[in-house]
Amino acid sequence: MNTPSRLRVDHLGETPGTDVARPCLSWWLPAGSAHQLAYRIRTQDWDSGRIDSDRSVLVPYAGPEPAAGQRVTWQVKVWTDRGESGWSAPSFWERTIGTWTARWIEPAEDGTPEPGRRPAYLLRHEFTLDAVPARARLYATAHGVYEVFVNGVRVGDQELTPGFTAYRSRLHVQTYDVGALLRAGSNVIGAVLSDGWYRGRTGYERIPDGYGTRTAFLAELHAGDAVIGTGPAWRSTIGEIVAADLMDGQESDFSRAIPGWSRPGLDVSAWQEVRLPDLTTEGRLTTSPAPPVRRIETLAPVAITSPRPRVQVVDFGQTINGWVRLSAPPGQVTLTHGEALGPDGDLTMDHLAAVDHATGTKLDTGQRDRVTAAGGEVFEPRHTTHGFRYVRVEGHDGPPDVEAVVVHTDLRRTGWFRCSDERINRLHEAAVWSFRGNACDIPTDCPTRERAGFTGDWQIFLPTAAFLYDVAGFSIKWLRDLAADQWPDGRVPNWAPEPGHDRRADETYAYMNGSAGWGDAAVIVPWQTYLAYADERVLAEQYASMTRWVDFAATRAREGRHPERAAARPRPAPHEEYLWDSGFHWGEWTEPQQDQPFWAIDQGIVATAYLHLSARLLARTAAVLGKDADEARYAAYADNVLAAWRAEFIRADGTLTVDTQATHVRALAFGLVPPPLRERTARRLVELIRAAGTHLGTGFLATPFLLPVLADTGHLDVAYELLFQDSVPSWLAMIDRGATTIWEDWDAIADDGTPKSSQNHYSKGAVISFLHRYVAGIRPRDDAPGYRHFDLHPRPGGGLTSAEARLDCPYGRIASRWRIDDGTFHLTATVPPGTRATVTLPDGTTVDVGPGLHHYTCPAT
Repeated sequence: MNTPSRLRVDHLGETPGTDVARPCLSWWLPAGSAHQLAYRIRTQDWDSGRIDSDRSVLVPYAGPEPAAGQRVTWQVKVWTDRGESGWSAPSFWERTIGTWTARWIEPAEDGTPEPGRRPAYLLRHEFTLDAVPARARLYATAHGVYEVFVNGVRVGDQELTPGFTAYRSRLHVQTYDVGALLRAGSNVIGAVLSDGWYRGRTGYERIPDGYGTRTAFLAELHAGDAVIGTGPAWRSTIGEIVAADLMDGQESDFSRAIPGWSRPGLDVSAWQEVRLPDLTTEGRLTTSPAPPVRRIETLAPVAITSPRPRVQVVDFGQTINGWVRLSAPPGQVTLTHGEALGPDGDLTMDHLAAVDHATGTKLDTGQRDRVTAAGGEVFEPRHTTHGFRYVRVEGHDGPPDVEAVVVHTDLRRTGWFRCSDERINRLHEAAVWSFRGNACDIPTDCPTRERAGFTGDWQIFLPTAAFLYDVAGFSIKWLRDLAADQWPDGRVPNWAPEPGHDRRADETYAYMNGSAGWGDAAVIVPWQTYLAYADERVLAEQYASMTRWVDFAATRAREGRHPERAAARPRPAPHEEYLWDSGFHWGEWTEPQQDQPFWAIDQGIVATAYLHLSARLLARTAAVLGKDADEARYAAYADNVLAAWRAEFIRADGTLTVDTQATHVRALAFGLVPPPLRERTARRLVELIRAAGTHLGTGFLATPFLLPVLADTGHLDVAYELLFQDSVPSWLAMIDRGATTIWEDWDAIADDGTPKSSQNHYSKGAVISFLHRYVAGIRPRDDAPGYRHFDLHPRPGGGLTSAEARLDCPYGRIASRWRIDDGTFHLTATVPPGTRATVTLPDGTTVDVGPGLHHYTCPAT
């Protein structure tokens, strides 16, 4: 159709609740057009008229500011090289609530129940409406996780609301259209409220009460002229969910269920009055720029075995994040969720056990649900979530009636890849599933043992994720949490959000935060988000956080020295002012065959490299934002850090002082070695790879850059050899040993089949960016964010005979499809409207092209 499509409000589609009064609007141009000449936007009460502009991505809305609760329906038409289009299909956004009249309520609770054994509370309020309103909206949020019901019907399809945020500063409000659920006469609003992230267990040490010791609920219904909110008339009790914790699991006893608890007419004389805490909403309530968490799909079992009587082990064939839906048999059934099986065929959890650092004892791994039923009830534990492929079902005779429910942020898929080698395709899908399993409102490190928003993991994987899914709003949401939880001195915590701020007074805890490569997410993530989506607002919004981090690291570099360096050189060299070699750093986490533990190593060569990178990116950010003085200051500082790195870590003969693969990869990827030394540094990297039997030797930080660096320095053949390597350490070793997600350690399944560490950490899955950017050849350009101008340079090798990739960028669909037939390379390229591409063929032929479908051939090299 000759109309614009794929309308977006900021980075979402139709947006039923936002606190952004003047969002930015985007659209795809009509199919077959090449470029836009002008656009016209109209709403129900405003018309922009024709605006001569080629801008179609993130166009600021210039109409009247909508009132709180008002819906704005909008359409766009464009003038292109093909003429005037028709009007697009309508889309909308709707402002959220303005001033609240409702009050926070807390369920009645005797003391504070034991963590992990705290129930979910039922809350309800019955009220009367004279007539069915023409329009009704329910606004809700909580300290904890809530589900809301109106007249016995669960409202909406969002899960784990209100989501995980830096609750002290930010709390998301959800908006629901409930007009179809209301009736004239008696009505009921009910809610189920559990601990969630607010006071449930979180993190490696599974510490409870990270944000408070009591849950709370806030809701307000606007039904025509009537406003009904939480307050003293509400009542609370405990129903069938007798225990609920996101990490420990959920326990339900259906004998305690209260039929009709959220319908009118129930006798609630035995229910208790709610508490009315003195909680403020001012400045803290907001809306999420990210899509919500939802139930995405269900998986049927692929196998069910019985390692011993009344114990069944269900294999769903795929490691996921979510829960199971069980048709409960009579009696009590226990469901334990895990990622691996032991030698006896039973579920094993030993590899996921965390250790209490204070006592040295192993912590229970949790991930255990229990249900007591009369038989026939459906158990679906929506107040917990698990990372698992296998479920042990205890207390059940015969195969259970069960399915797995995949739960994660409902991100829009934007990127796909396939090639002629099925193992590489399986590797790609494992990386996709690993990200899906760790995108549950925040980007987590794993969905089992920690479930924390580790900063290093997201800065590593974001460019890969931005190809696979539209993660703009998801990333912006997380960056706001990071900025909110950034420490007063500018250091960035290891994870965001960061529960338990009271721990900051502990010297050991404080020392272990502010690591290079992890804290640098404060700079790298905004920059990479900007490159992928061309949204300068993320740079402007995060700029203060970015500068605070670089200034913190610069202070540490200036004031600290590593003890070994100080002992060897009592008088500091002048360049040491710019050498960051003090403090705690995770370093090249999970680097194989490391001789010393990471905390015992001088990590100055890593930290200084990241200080240079972040300072350089901060200078570029300042340039984008027109902050000329800051650009000059941080560019000069980056130059000084670069000179310090070279002075300290490059020997007189041009070799590096730390002779590891990771160091050489970083030196090349970050431009740390002078141009005359690049070829030599790359040769030494290859020598180290060959010395390891053509195996990689990198950990979290350097692995994403390993294959690209080899390809860019003339060693594409070695890059492909590593990609296809299938003995440990390698990516295909994971696949050959049954991985359906990416492992934390290279050897997370030992030769004898014993699992160790997490089986679902997406960081090393960043290798699939090589598939997107080099094998298929779709590469963004730093000088044209959002793929307004991109490179298309496929680099075949490794025996591949075909590959294809598609990317739905902000302007439209990019596609690269190539094959090799009888010594000839054939490429079909799709360039979307409003963009252009620089196409480079394997024989070196280069051409700049505009929108459309293009075909090329050349000799296969």
